[in-house]
Amino acid sequence: MNLPDNLPSVLVVDDEVRSQEAMRRTLDEDFMVFTASDADAARLCMERNPISVILCDQRMPGLTGVLFLKEVRERWPDTVRIVISGYTDSEDIIAGINEAGIYQYILKPWVPDHLLATVRNAVEAQNLQRDTNRLHLELRTSTPVLRQRTQAKLSKARSVFDFDRIERAPGSPLDAVCEVAMRVARYDLSVLVLGESGTGKELLARAVHYASPRAAGAFVVENCAAMPDTLLESELFGHKRGAFTGAYEDHPGLFQRAHGGTVFLDEIGETSPAFQVRLLRVLQEGEVRPVGAAHPVPVDVRVVAATHRDLEQRVREGLFREDLYYRIAGITITVPPLRERAGDIAPIARRLVREVGAELGRPDASLSDEALACLMGYPWPGNIRELRNEIARAIAISDSDAIAAQSLSSRVLHGQAGLASAAASTHGSALPRTGTLSERLDAIEAMVLRETLLRHRWNKTRSATELGLSRVGLRGKMARFGLEG
Repeated sequence: MNLPDNLPSVLVVDDEVRSQEAMRRTLDEDFMVFTASDADAARLCMERNPISVILCDQRMPGLTGVLFLKEVRERWPDTVRIVISGYTDSEDIIAGINEAGIYQYILKPWVPDHLLATVRNAVEAQNLQRDTNRLHLELRTSTPVLRQRTQAKLSKARSVFDFDRIERAPGSPLDAVCEVAMRVARYDLSVLVLGESGTGKELLARAVHYASPRAAGAFVVENCAAMPDTLLESELFGHKRGAFTGAYEDHPGLFQRAHGGTVFLDEIGETSPAFQVRLLRVLQEGEVRPVGAAHPVPVDVRVVAATHRDLEQRVREGLFREDLYYRIAGITITVPPLRERAGDIAPIARRLVREVGAELGRPDASLSDEALACLMGYPWPGNIRELRNEIARAIAISDSDAIAAQSLSSRVLHGQAGLASAAASTHGSALPRTGTLSERLDAIEAMVLRETLLRHRWNKTRSATELGLSRVGLRGKMARFGLEG
């Protein structure tokens, strides 16, 4: 099977067919997804196809997920390895993290958005690591002229995460957010980023890192909500050989690997009080004690944390330590949700159409004015992540490169129609108050046409029937009022 060059491939290994299909549905808009029910089928698939990421269930017939991923590490070292299992297997997973080179551990029951974000981050990490390895190799082996060129490439790579690359409209509320973040980036202060899920908190954290004196260091990410305490402690602080069954060699934690750089702790509000104590000690002392180690190891990192929780409220409720809160909240930055910066929807949507269109092999995809108006009228409770998924769906089902409103989901269309209907029925200010009688009637007629078309997903037959018009008559009115269809 030939894979599109621009579509990363993912292999799901799980002996439960329903679980396979659930993961396929979650991932297949962004990735070429293969499935296998056991290790033998997975080996055959990997021999025939270039696999970017493998998602493997821990409990399988014959081999455990960790043992199979150890084999994958040896035979296909460039494939990013993710294991999926329950809390009951956490000790086995901890023991196999270093041995199998596991990138991430996802707990059951997994959440679709988290699974999708984890795989996206895995592919991004793989691409960045390949670029970094290639550039560092060029630096070590090149002539002075080539080294200068390679340094320029590294600078260009860092510019990808510049504050100016955070998509927004002129005068957006994000301007003030980015201005504050840019000012504090130069100082070695901890930063707490607050905001709803999907608002782009990690993107802002990356921009802070690359605008700081630590830009040449590593930027490492950990989702604190995705792991139990024991696994999170080992992942962040590391462990020593022999610390527990299966710990065959030393495993440096993310704090050690980020020495001189930045650690981004996502969803820090989900951590347990017991883990908060251990994290506070690390931040206070500037050193970590790997599991099983006799002595602490000094680390020099900047911590940027993020959460969708109200941490001050959780402090008052006794769910989050007050001393840790003040330690991580040296500077607090709040990213507003998309519904509070509706002007940003258009530029973000256009950029997502370009990016997702390229990923799906539809580089000429674009949004019609009517589709864009619908997107701008929806409140987006899932923020940019939901907007991205909506655009991917619309591109996939659209027959034309120009995405019409009909290609949007009923959720978005009904949300838009609901806003228009509510405005017309409950707010007199939504109706025209100036102009001639004819002009006012035209405005009301256009509003009714638009609301009806949106509610019927631009089905002209149903809309014409409801309005008592022929299809020809409806088309004439749509042309008159500039409504696409």
